[in-house]
Amino acid sequence: MNLPWLEPGDPFPPPDSAWDADQPAPGLLAAGGALDVDSLHRAYRRGIFPWFSDGQPILWWSTDPRMVLFTAEFKLHRSLRKTLTRFAADPRCEIRVDSAFDRVIGACASSDRPGQSGTWIVPAMVEAYKQFHAAGHVHSVETWIDGELAGGLYCVSIGQAVFGESMFTRVPDASKIALAALVAICRHEGIGLIDCQQNTQHLASMGAREIRRSDFVATVAQKALLPPPRWRFEPVYWSELLPREPA
Repeated sequence: MNLPWLEPGDPFPPPDSAWDADQPAPGLLAAGGALDVDSLHRAYRRGIFPWFSDGQPILWWSTDPRMVLFTAEFKLHRSLRKTLTRFAADPRCEIRVDSAFDRVIGACASSDRPGQSGTWIVPAMVEAYKQFHAAGHVHSVETWIDGELAGGLYCVSIGQAVFGESMFTRVPDASKIALAALVAICRHEGIGLIDCQQNTQHLASMGAREIRRSDFVATVAQKALLPPPRWRFEPVYWSELLPREPA
């Protein structure tokens, strides 16, 4: 099966034309094109994302099934609940949004992260997502402890369609705290789904599950037309996940 080659500005093929499970790379849709803001915006609105390594052309994917986290199904395990409760009560700890985006994506792209021998967030991706961030479509959710960046994540936001991209941690559970904060923001803003792209045991343990690509693409098309959320975090947002203290 031939893989479509895109020139910059070309329209993307339909997501359902991606390679099937019996092909060498299931979900692979096209190669080439550009990583500019317009291309990324058009891709995400259709449930398509770039993913490639050094030495490869730009590769565009639309996997089936698609791993997603319904925010109402987020599993707050007992240990993480205790960690969040301590974090929320400690004045040395805070969640910030978009205060250190370049540092967050740089940490996510670092090839010496524990448990990884390389990275798919190649320099071209870093520069592209910095521009996408400057255009208002990528956000970082950051865990800060004692004035130091302890962990975080970044995500794409098109209207009310939210796509999780990558996370990092320098302190145990710091990335999980950032994910919990993202879920709290989404719940507060009425956003019911976060795209996770790939199925991993870690994401599944936190409540993510697979859905049909056709359902995902239809949901994204609808949510992308809605007004974007307010990308900020207030301590009161923890009440979306943690029980309120009795008066």
